[in-house]
Amino acid sequence: MDGRSSGAEGNPTDAAVILRVLRVSLHVGFAVLLLVALVRLLAAGIHGAGWLSLGLVLCLAGVYLAGTALEKRHSVRPGRFDPRPYSTWWLAAVCLLWLLLVWGSADFVWLAFPLFFLQLHLLPRGPALAAIAASTLLVVTALWFHNGGPGNALQLPMLLGPGFGAAFAVVTGLAYRALYSEAENQRLAAEELRRTRAELARSQHDAGTLAERSRLAREIHDTLAQGFSSIILMGRSAEQALEAGDTGTARNRLRTVQETAAANLAEARNFVRGLQPPELEQNPLVDSLRRLCEQTETEAAARGKALRCRLEIDGTPAELPNPYRTTLLRAAQASLANVWAHADARTAVVTLSFLGTEVAMDIFDDGDGFDPSAVPDRADGSGYGLKSLRDRVAALAGTIDLESAPGDGTVVAIRLPLGKEEP
Repeated sequence: MDGRSSGAEGNPTDAAVILRVLRVSLHVGFAVLLLVALVRLLAAGIHGAGWLSLGLVLCLAGVYLAGTALEKRHSVRPGRFDPRPYSTWWLAAVCLLWLLLVWGSADFVWLAFPLFFLQLHLLPRGPALAAIAASTLLVVTALWFHNGGPGNALQLPMLLGPGFGAAFAVVTGLAYRALYSEAENQRLAAEELRRTRAELARSQHDAGTLAERSRLAREIHDTLAQGFSSIILMGRSAEQALEAGDTGTARNRLRTVQETAAANLAEARNFVRGLQPPELEQNPLVDSLRRLCEQTETEAAARGKALRCRLEIDGTPAELPNPYRTTLLRAAQASLANVWAHADARTAVVTLSFLGTEVAMDIFDDGDGFDPSAVPDRADGSGYGLKSLRDRVAALAGTIDLESAPGDGTVVAIRLPLGKEEP
């Protein structure tokens, strides 16, 4: 019964292979020595105490085989009965049977050599060395007793043979322990590496999931949610116009509803494909911003407010990477949506500046203004716009500044350094 072998059994390292070979050699050596002693016992003829020796041989073989079989069974399938807590008792039973056999015949003294290895492996080092010393002394005593006993002097080979055998067993056993420790350390390191890889893969998956959720949240807030809000507003305005008999205004409002719904449908389809905003596929950024200003005026008029929104260009327009165009357009959409929905402003100005090393956009309105530090988180998700905008700008290593105060209007200033792609 190998009390510590199962830990390295499944480890396909060189040390584990050596350990397996040593264990097999130990068991085979014990079986061969026991078989040789049994053959000599049978050859001498069984009579009197010989029957007792035969019974002890069979009992020793059964106990040894049962222990090794249970250990092997557990190492193959760890869920089965674990014999390791009983390994010391098993070793004690094997040694006791061996002592009884040695008392009857000197042919069994040579079983001491595989027992040396078992004692050194199953017992702590101090008790193991003491057990080996006691076993060596018993072997010497048995050889002396079976060769004449007190009537004959103790011969040198009776001392040297068991002594050298015990020393060899100790050296080999210590080497076995070192190999076992190396194999066990390698197994633990491999398990730790597998756990680390699994945790890394799981954390990367979770990070990817959170990033995708954040991206979808930004896109939905900046496009679909604002579009639906506009549709609701235009629908109410059309209903009021119909009740007042103004069919022309109602027709214009319904046309805006259709256009907004069509744009939202295009946005939804582009979410699936992960493409740029559809208006940027068909129009340059400047044209998209100019069209956005016109739409903002229309939506403000639907609320009965006279809002003038204009676009100003500073510098020579340059071709921007798609992530930059998308971020700037989304920033303008979110900011102007807040202007016509909350600011009660008369004028809104979008300034797009091409400054060589960076591109900047400022959205100004002369509305009511607010305290940026006192903006609460709304349970309905309507306060997500600023956070979404900050995330977009941060992804491009840009900066965003918000300046506002009650009664003084609002300025949203965005700076994006050129020459850096989105990670």
